[in-house]
Amino acid sequence: MLTDRQGNPLPGATAETADLYAHAVDAFNLYRGDPVAPLDQALEIAPDFTMARLFRAYLFALATEPDAADAARADVAIAKASRLNDREASHVAVLDQLLAGEWTAAACALDRHNLRHPHDLLALQAGHLADFYRANGRDLRDRLARVLPKWSPDMPGHSVLLGMYAFGLEESGAYARAEETGRQALDGEPLDCWAHHAVAHVMEMQGRAEDGLGWMIAREPYWAADDNLFKVHNWWHRALCHLELGQTGEALALYDGPIRQERSAVALDMVDASALLWRLHLTGQNVGPRWRELADTWDRHADGKLYPFNDWHAVMAYLGAGRDDRVERLLAALRNAGGGAETAAWARRIGLPLTEGFVAFWRGDYATAVERLHPARFIANAFGGSHAQRDIIDWTLTEAALRGGYRDVAEGLAHERLAAKPHSPLNRSFLSRANASAVGEKQVA
Repeated sequence: MLTDRQGNPLPGATAETADLYAHAVDAFNLYRGDPVAPLDQALEIAPDFTMARLFRAYLFALATEPDAADAARADVAIAKASRLNDREASHVAVLDQLLAGEWTAAACALDRHNLRHPHDLLALQAGHLADFYRANGRDLRDRLARVLPKWSPDMPGHSVLLGMYAFGLEESGAYARAEETGRQALDGEPLDCWAHHAVAHVMEMQGRAEDGLGWMIAREPYWAADDNLFKVHNWWHRALCHLELGQTGEALALYDGPIRQERSAVALDMVDASALLWRLHLTGQNVGPRWRELADTWDRHADGKLYPFNDWHAVMAYLGAGRDDRVERLLAALRNAGGGAETAAWARRIGLPLTEGFVAFWRGDYATAVERLHPARFIANAFGGSHAQRDIIDWTLTEAALRGGYRDVAEGLAHERLAAKPHSPLNRSFLSRANASAVGEKQVA
């Protein structure tokens, strides 16, 4: 029987379709090129190539987009009608959990799958992304720690595992090891934009904005190609460096250029766009009609059901565009999220207070913004994104405290931020503004 490059069996594959599968794995590993097209081609040639079908289902399920989720369900239904081996059946069970909104159950099932099949690179990367979507820093790190001893450096995909491990180390606060591991991964595979972004995260979390700009600029040929599906997020990281240094014009130019010039309708790209426009708004920039274009694109994705992290970012765009009807519709969906699925619990417990806090901030109700966002900041790392992405919560909370006259809150948050990034111009500005606002100080109700 044919196998993949790590030795896992591929029932139903032909020599040609096994090569197509390998091309799809490469594209997925490096976020470079379209991984779906070779899988489509493989399934046209060999409809019974079940792993190709399950691979495509993962790509759709992990997109966090309603239409893609429906496509994943269709592939899983076909796979269930096939005769499955143990590895394939395990993947089907994981996909069922993902598509039911049970991200933690799916990730835990992949934990066990990875232990049984430690060389299943697709399962490791899918598990890593599931850990990212549920913001589980420990499993982002330890999923790789559990299997790396079973890989040799000459095995295809080893450097890709190091890139994932680097990001897990960074999200766990092991910044020196994360940077070292990320650079080691790039020595093995310079095109690994996930490893590149792991090192960028280290520099962001340590407040090394100048280093971050240097890192992004020096390696731009490796991560900014037209066929790189992760390029928008890396441009977003570069924009964060500019914002940290007070270079708002440069950040806005990146938004108008590589971040949004293609009007991407990919949810991950739209999250970055919303988050950057919101940060620019916090700095006092008038971003004008940019909100409207982004809000119109969000209409295809923000349903208040599938993934509340996306809905929260959609609300930012709707607020900026004056789309109050959509804001209220998503607030209602988050309040009334029913059923026992994990994503429904995320919506009610985390998505709702975050969204309410951001709505209150936009509307100038800074007391409500502080009341909602202060407790939500401690639970927001239970769903969605990275520490760098979730920093928008603390930034908005600090700005609400400053604008609302809650000097004690603003001063405390500024000190907290400076403890993590003592040389940050942004954080020093927060403290300076808090100290200057002592007159007229208010207490949070």
